[in-house]
Amino acid sequence: MQYWFFKALSRFLCLLPYGLVLSTGRILGKLYYYIAAKQRNRATRQMMRSLNISKVEADSLARKMFDNIGKNFVEILRTPKLTKENYQDFITINHLERFEDALAKGHGVVLLTAHIGNWEWLGAALAYAGLPLSSVIKRQPNDQHTRLLNEYREMVGMEIFSRGTTELVGAAKALKKGRVLAFLADQDAGPGGAFIDFLGIPASTPLGPAVFAKRFKSPIVPVFMLRDKNGKHIAQVHEPFYFNDTGNEEQDLYDITVKMTNLIESVIRENPSQWMWFQKRWNTPLNEEKQAGKHHAKKGAGKHE
Repeated sequence: MQYWFFKALSRFLCLLPYGLVLSTGRILGKLYYYIAAKQRNRATRQMMRSLNISKVEADSLARKMFDNIGKNFVEILRTPKLTKENYQDFITINHLERFEDALAKGHGVVLLTAHIGNWEWLGAALAYAGLPLSSVIKRQPNDQHTRLLNEYREMVGMEIFSRGTTELVGAAKALKKGRVLAFLADQDAGPGGAFIDFLGIPASTPLGPAVFAKRFKSPIVPVFMLRDKNGKHIAQVHEPFYFNDTGNEEQDLYDITVKMTNLIESVIRENPSQWMWFQKRWNTPLNEEKQAGKHHAKKGAGKHE
């Protein structure tokens, strides 16, 4: 029933003009702000701590964040109206040639992004622009929501691998075929992650993008989707960079992950209302012994940036 409810809502939103859809999103975002007390409080608390701002300032940012989430929600449900012919009416991709140049090297591409702006429409835009896009996705708490999201991801031409299946094999094959493998690299990575300062606080950080870039000699291309003041989207593609193999694998993986983390952090600081601040980004407790072993590595990491 939940799937069919979301499907019916999606069809209804596809009938509305885009401006009215965004207005609906703003209303839903405001409603979500008031009813999601746990997420709201976590977001403001983490903003205050990481951005060193007052509660009043954090609350103002949180309201804007929830506004953006509401717009994202309705836009994602309106994905069937986003086509290869019209996506450029809503999304501008800056420096797409950086992807094309990286793909031309023949080792596939590791795409680095984060939960900033409308990351679902980022995938749609890149797929419609002609990139052979694959992604390892995390299942949503609601299976029916996951089902609909995957349906829309595949609708736009993305290849999807779900975590907990044979996703590593599929991801490896994607890079071998010269595809673009996308990673959302701003989530807690659990005990197996590398503890790296993120917005001023050590956080368990995924090593996946670095591991794949090393194994397949793939360029890493960062791209982030941001909503402008008119409600449209800009996908900013950054310059590619590469895994630097010095022979010290652990150090090298750590160093490039620090570089990727610092870039994500800088985009968030420049656009604080567009990141999902209620994520449990710092959920894994810092293991002091593990961190002590990384202390020298972290100092070395700064020299390579």
